[in-house]
Parts: sequence; structure tokens; C-alpha cells
Amino acid sequence: MGTLKRVCVYCGSQTGQVAAYREVAQACGRRLARQGIEVVYGGGQVGLMGVVARAALAEGGRVIGVIPERLLAREVACREVTELYVVRTMHERKAQMMALADAFVALPGGIGTLDELFEIWTWRQLGYHAKPVGLLNVAGYYDGLLSFLDRAVAEGFLTPDCRALLMVETDFEALLAQMMASACR
Repeated sequence: MGTLKRVCVYCGSQTGQVAAYREVAQACGRRLARQGIEVVYGGGQVGLMGVVARAALAEGGRVIGVIPERLLAREVACREVTELYVVRTMHERKAQMMALADAFVALPGGIGTLDELFEIWTWRQLGYHAKPVGLLNVAGYYDGLLSFLDRAVAEGFLTPDCRALLMVETDFEALLAQMMASACR
């Protein structure tokens, strides 16, 4: 696959209650920009999405937003991004983000973030792409989900191989390094 040129960041349209969520979103945007890796994300100016985008832009990075018309009409789009794709549906948004990115990482978020993460992970498992998929477990945010996934393996609903396709770290630098190593295989 080669090097990572673009990383898709899935994260909340809210900032959450813990300062560490905002801090890691800023660090993620800055780090990707400094590394020369473009950010692909949901196109919003709100929540952790906006934090990631503004941090990358402040470091001179390129940021590509993909937003459905319905959300554009609600004026939640970040107009300062390098490129903004406006699509008709959420399905088109996810497909466009998948096509644009070389890897995917989920920061803390709600059901939209989980929907995006699980779909891209499922697509990986089914062979629709071979791109790294990562989960950043900031301040234990995803501990419950990770316990559930381990139970799904134990109960026979998720194979260990499929579970291993989801890279999990508590530190963005470690996750990015793991994803870069995987992309170079």
C-alpha cells in the first residue's frame, strides 16, 4: 500500500465532557499536518470534528471535508477547509471518505462515529479495502466497547482475526506509527 497520504478521522460533533478529548483532537490534527498527512473528515465546524480541522489548518495542513447537503443546509460546515465535498446522503459521505483516505482512525464520539467506525471495519473484514483501521481509546472512553468486542470473540460472533483488524491504542503517536507500519506492508 505504501505511505499514508490521507487519514480519515472519525470523531464527535460534540466535544464531550473531558478536556482530554479536545486535547487529543488538537494533537491529532497538528500531528497529521506536521507529518504532511492530509486530514479527511466529516466536514463540520462543530465538536471534535471542528477541533481536528482547525488544528490541522493552523499547522498549514490540508483538510478535506465531506458533508451531506442536509448538514450543509444547517450551516455546520467548516468553510475554511482546503476542499469540501458536498454529497447527497450519509451513505455517499462514507463511501467518499473511504475512497479518499489511506487509513481511518476513530476518536471519541457518539453514534455517528461508531457507525462510521463499524462500517469501515466491516468493509475491511469483507475485503472492500485493505486500509488500516484504528481506534484511539482516550481516557478509557472506549473501555466498555472493547470489553464488548472481547466478549463477542469469546461468544463466537467475532473471529480473532477480524478483531485484530481493529488497531487500538491509548496514544495517538503509537496508533499512527502502527497504522503507518501496516500501510507499508
